[in-house]
Amino acid sequence: MIPLHYYLIVAVILFSIGIWGALKHTNPIRVLISIELMLNAVNLNLIAFARFSQVDMVLGQVFAIFVIAVAAAEVAIGLAIVLMIVRERNIYDINKINLLKG
Repeated sequence: MIPLHYYLIVAVILFSIGIWGALKHTNPIRVLISIELMLNAVNLNLIAFARFSQVDMVLGQVFAIFVIAVAAAEVAIGLAIVLMIVRERNIYDINKINLLKG
């Protein structure tokens, strides 16, 4: 049986890669992928703590499924917004997007 801290180390590495990608990249698609990495790190923590918890093993899995559903909705809406901005303004850099200026 793999100890809990191995799962937590993998989750920290995954979350750190996600934060680094979200802060470094200016392409909105890469930023969305980085956010998904961070959400998957959270899911890994939920499943790991549910696996090693003595209370209820199903609770962590239910939370993980809820996070997956929220992440899917976030990606769908985020991708739709990004595609509309690219179509209307032909901008691929998130630093140059300012929708308040006409």
